[in-house]
Amino acid sequence: MNRRDVIQAVAGSSFSSFTLAQKQPVSAASATGASSMAGGGEVEASAWMDKWIDRWKSAGKDVEGMLYLGRFADPFYFLTKQIAWKPNADQGYKLPRVTVPLGFVTDFASIPRAFWSLLRPDGDYAYAAVIHDYLYWNQALSREQSDLIFKLAMQDFKIGAAEVTTIYAGVRAGGAGPWKENAKLKAGGERRVLKTPPKDPRVKWVDYKKRAEVFRK
Repeated sequence: MNRRDVIQAVAGSSFSSFTLAQKQPVSAASATGASSMAGGGEVEASAWMDKWIDRWKSAGKDVEGMLYLGRFADPFYFLTKQIAWKPNADQGYKLPRVTVPLGFVTDFASIPRAFWSLLRPDGDYAYAAVIHDYLYWNQALSREQSDLIFKLAMQDFKIGAAEVTTIYAGVRAGGAGPWKENAKLKAGGERRVLKTPPKDPRVKWVDYKKRAEVFRK
């Protein structure tokens, strides 16, 4: 991925993990001074982009696909592009590749509420949290494996060791309830992978999920 591709990806999404510093207005500056400040802004933007690209590349071997989310009027999100995760050789675990399909609806409910403030859609944890939410919904793997993948995915995004340990302990201690609730919802016929996303930003998930025709079979 070249610099132009990355810039376009960032410009097309409101969920990147960095924000460009706002340029401060120049007052009573000479033409030379204004030119110098403009040059400084370009250097700052370039440094930001280099940092973003390096971070994207460092995670790229383990994760696939940029995180693009749409949102219902209530706090439910849906993937507008597929994402995926796989373990790397350094992690030493035999775990399968996890692919979260386009249209998956997530509310981060697989994470204990105490950590929700950390899971804003533009945050470092969001990618790993969506993977975890999908595993808790799909339940093709065990809860233990799902929590371990969440831990490894957080490590892939360079989350601090103390934070990873704390959040992982939280999902191990508090994840049984959401796991059972998802199983109950699935048994009752609820689906979470959209075929047709909403076009009206005022639509709520609680209403939209009643429309059987908008889901994949």
